[in-house]
Amino acid sequence: MKTKLAALTLSALLTVTACGGGGGDAPAAQGPQPLRMTIWTSNEAHLKLFKEIADDYRKTRPETGEITFDPLPFENYTTTLTTQIAGGNPPDLAWILENSAPDFVGSGALVPLKSKIQNPGELVPAATKLWEKDGELFAYPFSTSPFGVFVNTDLVKAAGQKTPQELIKAGQWDWEHANEINKAVAAKGKHGLTIWDFDYKGWDNLATIWRGWGATAYSEDGTACRFNSPEMVEAMTFLHTMIFKDKAMPAPGTVADFFAGDAAMVVAQISRAAMLEDGEFGWDLVPLPAGPKGQYAVIGQAGIGVLKKSPNAEAAADFLAFFTDEANSAKLAAYFPPARDSLLTAETMAKTSPLLKPEQLQEVVIDGIETGVVKPSHTGQAELAQTVRASLDALWVADADVKTVLDGVCAKIQPMLGA
Repeated sequence: MKTKLAALTLSALLTVTACGGGGGDAPAAQGPQPLRMTIWTSNEAHLKLFKEIADDYRKTRPETGEITFDPLPFENYTTTLTTQIAGGNPPDLAWILENSAPDFVGSGALVPLKSKIQNPGELVPAATKLWEKDGELFAYPFSTSPFGVFVNTDLVKAAGQKTPQELIKAGQWDWEHANEINKAVAAKGKHGLTIWDFDYKGWDNLATIWRGWGATAYSEDGTACRFNSPEMVEAMTFLHTMIFKDKAMPAPGTVADFFAGDAAMVVAQISRAAMLEDGEFGWDLVPLPAGPKGQYAVIGQAGIGVLKKSPNAEAAADFLAFFTDEANSAKLAAYFPPARDSLLTAETMAKTSPLLKPEQLQEVVIDGIETGVVKPSHTGQAELAQTVRASLDALWVADADVKTVLDGVCAKIQPMLGA
C-alpha cells in the first residue's frame, strides 16, 4: 500500500507542480543564488568531476552561488525526490530515471530545454524520444547506456564451448547458442547467465531478453498490456526453461557474482566494466545475442531536468546547458555514455573507457545507442512495476504455467493503463 500511494502521489503531485510558476510567487532573493541538483551517485570520481564542471561555470557567473550535488539513495530515489517537491523544497535540477520519465515529461513539471542546450540537433533521436513531447525536449539524456553481455572467457573455454566472439564471426551469436554455453558452464559447477539488478524482482531488466522475440510490456500507445502476447509468452517460456530445466541461469535465491568469477555471463551496462579492472579471469564484452526477431539493443537511460517549481529555474537551465555542452559531455562520457553524435565514435569513447576495445565500444555502445529501445516505462510506472512484480512471482517456480501467469499479469494491470 505504501508503494501504491507513493506512485499515485508522484503522478498527482507532478500535475499540480506543473501549474506552479517556477517560484514566481517567491520574493526575489538577494546576492549569488545557489543551485542544487539531486543525483543518485555518491561515487567520489563522479562527484569530483561534477564539482570541477560547476566551478568552471561559476568563474564567469558571479550571480551564481554554490552548486551542490545531492546524492539520494537509488532504491527510493524518486520517492525521496517527490517528498522534497511536496515539502516545498524542490531541487533546481534533478536526475530522472527512465521509468519515471512519462510522469515527469507528461505532467509539464519540467522546463522546456530545446532552445537552451547546445546543438540539440546533434542528439541521437533514439536517445531523446523518451524525453520529448510535442516537439519540445524536457530533459537532457545525459546517460544513455546500452546493455551488453560480459563474458568470462576462461569459464567458457573450460566448458569446451566456442566463445561468443567465435560465434559472432560465424553468424551464430543468438540466444539458443548462448544458452548452450551457459548450460555447459553450469554443468561444470559454476553458474551460467546472470542479469544485473534482476534477482527475480527487477523484471524490467528482462527486456534485455524478451526484445529479441519482439515482445513489449505495453502497446506503443501505452493503452494495452502486452505481457500475454504470443511473443512475450514465447520469450518467457524460453527464459523459464533456461532457469528450471537447463539450469543455465541461477534459480531464485541463488547468489552468483559474475565479477567474482562465479558465472559465465552477465547482462549489464558498460559502466560495470570498471569492476573488472583488477579481474583475475579473461573476459569480453559483446552485444546482446540475437533473438528470433534478429539483432536488437536495449538501453538504460537517465535524463537531467529543471523543475518548474525551482526558484532559480532560469539559472538552473543555463547551468544545465553548460553541464551538457560538447566539451563537458566529453568529460562526462568517462562514466555516462553520451547522446551527442559528435562524441559517438570509438576513438573518442576509447579515451574515456580504457578497459574497453574500440570494437566493443562500437558494437555494444555506439550501435546500441543509435538503434536501441529504452527499458519499459509508462505513466504511473512505480505502481505498475510493483503490480507486475507481484504477479510474476508465480512464474518463478519449476511447474509454472507461463501463459496462465502472463494472463494474470494483464488481468491485474490492464485497468491501470487508462483504457
